[in-house]
Amino acid sequence: MATASVAFKSREDHRKQLELEEARKAGLAPAELDEDGKEINPHIPQYMSSAPWYLNAERPSLKHQRKWKSDPNYTKAWYDRGAKIFQADKYRKGSCENCGAMTHNAKTCMERPRKKGAKWTDMHIAPDEKIETFELDYDGKRDRWNGYDAATYARVIERYEARDEARRKYLKEQQLKKLEEKNNKQNGEGEVSDEEEDDDDLKVDEAKVDESKQMDFAKVEKRVRTTGGGSTGTVRNLRIREDTAKYLLNLDVNSAHYDPKTRSMREDPLPDADPNEKFYLGDNQYRVSGQALEFKQLNIHSWEAFDKGQDIHMQAAPSQAELLFKNYKVIKEKLKSRMKDTIMDKYGNAAADEELPRELLLGQSERQVEYDRAGRIIKGQETALPKSKYEEDVYINNHTSVWGSWWKDHQWGYKCCKQMIRNSYCTGAAGIEAAEAATDLMKTNIARKAATEEAPAPVEEKRLATWGTDVPDDLVLDQKKLADALKKEDERKKEVRDERKRKYNVKWNDEVTAEDMEAYRMKKIHHDDPMKDFMH
Repeated sequence: MATASVAFKSREDHRKQLELEEARKAGLAPAELDEDGKEINPHIPQYMSSAPWYLNAERPSLKHQRKWKSDPNYTKAWYDRGAKIFQADKYRKGSCENCGAMTHNAKTCMERPRKKGAKWTDMHIAPDEKIETFELDYDGKRDRWNGYDAATYARVIERYEARDEARRKYLKEQQLKKLEEKNNKQNGEGEVSDEEEDDDDLKVDEAKVDESKQMDFAKVEKRVRTTGGGSTGTVRNLRIREDTAKYLLNLDVNSAHYDPKTRSMREDPLPDADPNEKFYLGDNQYRVSGQALEFKQLNIHSWEAFDKGQDIHMQAAPSQAELLFKNYKVIKEKLKSRMKDTIMDKYGNAAADEELPRELLLGQSERQVEYDRAGRIIKGQETALPKSKYEEDVYINNHTSVWGSWWKDHQWGYKCCKQMIRNSYCTGAAGIEAAEAATDLMKTNIARKAATEEAPAPVEEKRLATWGTDVPDDLVLDQKKLADALKKEDERKKEVRDERKRKYNVKWNDEVTAEDMEAYRMKKIHHDDPMKDFMH
């Protein structure tokens, strides 16, 4: 561990310091002591053990890692439960009317309500409770284990140990009882073989063995003297005692290397032995097989996906990474099978096809073919016309021509029967004649109907007056009266706009003439008129 001093050190001093730190980590040198004389773990990193420069630490210490700026008012003490401070002999004024204690009143008294309280009997006065107040910080107020006495948990442990001891004792008694009954029964029937007697004696001896010794056979007491080596206590050894340790499988110095710090042996210690008889093949064998290989592939897929721009992280979201890897494998298998099917459709499957012709197998034929220098056929074989991927010259439904051999009015059809329905049945020349006759008949009927139809009578438009009724034919508007009515309509609208100029005595004329209605219609604003904003 690096000390807190920052003085200049030479190269030799720095090397000695590193050697000392390595020795402390290995447990060969005593651990460094702090100001209080406590050992400092040599495995603590330097950035944690080094104190800041402004603390002026002369000796190594870990005080700067502790909460040295704590609240002086905060305390970890708790209420003294059940403590009493004073026992009165008679009732005092202001005390509890039920029990006589001075620290509470009758409403908050926790004793059983008496038939007659201590105020009236003046007997059995309860002692005063000890009342304490603590100033707890934020964490102290919310600490659910604050004030809990850990020593009380020993009672729980004792209760469980007593139950286990009673169970072991009962099972041992039952086992001994069964063995005795079996021995008595066998002695009554006849002699027992030597092997059965040995087995029974062994079972009896095992039942009589102390259970505690049988349970602790896999315990190893480990005593560590250095601070960095670990703590003193009991360590369970999970290895089966009948198995041979892997570093004892091959004692040859040049065999597989065993690292005692990590307890790893990467290579196979017995490479020449029979694989069926070996139970250990080296740590590398486990890394490239089973779930370790799948986990490695999952990590590689996550790295590659992250490099390609996907937001995936194995440590931050392992479930998402595993799901994406599963989807990737499914898609990859589908793509591989699709590619395989495409290749087989294009080139065929020689393994599944029937037996090939003899000419193709031997590569020989009796036909003589001549080629030129460019590889073109000169003589011996007719030039094959290029074929389309679509079916050619396929006649269906008794047609003698293919679909698309006839064109009329922007529609395709069959030339043999001049039908424009794709899957229709061929009708031949009779169908062509019937179609032409039907067309001529339809044209004749259309012409006859057009000639017989009469032109519709013109609808007479009604003139509507401005107020919504029929306008009489003899209605004549006086232009002078119409001009006066327009002026009056303008004045009325001005009065409506400015109500402040309206007089008190207003006379209304209910007589409306045709000129007034015409002026109202002409001055009326139509809201759907696009030129309404330009009327005034």
